[in-house]
Amino acid sequence: MKRTLLVPALLAVATPVAAQYAQPWNGGGITVSAEEQAARAGRVIPLAVAGVALTVSDIDRSRRFYEELLTFRTIGDTTIGGEEWDKLTGIAAGRIRVVTLALGSERVELWQYLDHPGRPAPAMQSNDRWFQHVAIIVRNMDSAAARLERAGVARVSPAPQTLPPSIPAAAGIRAYYFRDPDGHPLEILMFPPDKGAARWHADGPDLFLGIDHSAVVVWDTERSLDFYRGLLGLEVRGSSMNFGPEQERLNNVAGARLRITGLRTGNGPGIEFLDYRAPRTGRPYPSDAQPNELLHWHTRIVVNDVALAVRRAQDAGGRLVSKGAISLDPAGNGFRRAALVRDPDGHAIALFER
Repeated sequence: MKRTLLVPALLAVATPVAAQYAQPWNGGGITVSAEEQAARAGRVIPLAVAGVALTVSDIDRSRRFYEELLTFRTIGDTTIGGEEWDKLTGIAAGRIRVVTLALGSERVELWQYLDHPGRPAPAMQSNDRWFQHVAIIVRNMDSAAARLERAGVARVSPAPQTLPPSIPAAAGIRAYYFRDPDGHPLEILMFPPDKGAARWHADGPDLFLGIDHSAVVVWDTERSLDFYRGLLGLEVRGSSMNFGPEQERLNNVAGARLRITGLRTGNGPGIEFLDYRAPRTGRPYPSDAQPNELLHWHTRIVVNDVALAVRRAQDAGGRLVSKGAISLDPAGNGFRRAALVRDPDGHAIALFER
């Protein structure tokens, strides 16, 4: 099969210049990058969260949804396939059409398995542990929600919710959950003036601004921190305990009480843990799920050493999906190795190395 490699669309946010320092003069006077030093010391450095990818059943329908309703723009449309992609996905993937979408400086990839489509997604509640969404920042919540309502989107929240002063870390945030054509949950979110990155408050004409984070449901925050912070090196940037009727309506989960933890690297959107302390009824991630199934998302993280990250992920209780660290042609997509692993709750992470 002729192989077509993925275009380097995500590299705009995924390739920061590595920090370097000059060694004291000694013989040849070499310069050693911080990444190389970390690898020598056995540490994984996260260089960027480069976006998310989700499996869809009809890529043209999904593309229209994200473009026409949410104002994403298409920056890549290609078909990939071949031995390295079979090894990376852990299945006989065949041809995969990939559409890369941009909103602001963030990226989302739509993947459709053309030859071997997988199962539809099971009906999901917001506290089920295969739940993952992206939080799309909007300039005006009322205008954005009205736009979604006119389009007839599938609601999760009955209406936008404003989180109250009883949740200090989240007070004033407005949010609304809905679903895309394949049932993938999405969120629109608006920060009050005292919260969120400065760019979310900049003047401009756009209604939909970019992606602040991707959220995943976890069973045990400390276990997940061991994986994402201890293994992959992400940093905790915020936390909150969310509860009350507004939170229950937002998630459409009666009695919802969530421990929320936000993590980031220096580049790209954050990763947010949603740890439902109540109710503890969320179902586990299906153990036999495959990347070609419609419940699948994967978060793309660029690291300094994929092989090291794979070894440490396995030691930390993660499950390897790909057949090791897979060699790629860097001329085709800017990366030379990649691997697909699952975190302790089953969420997929695609690791890439320049």
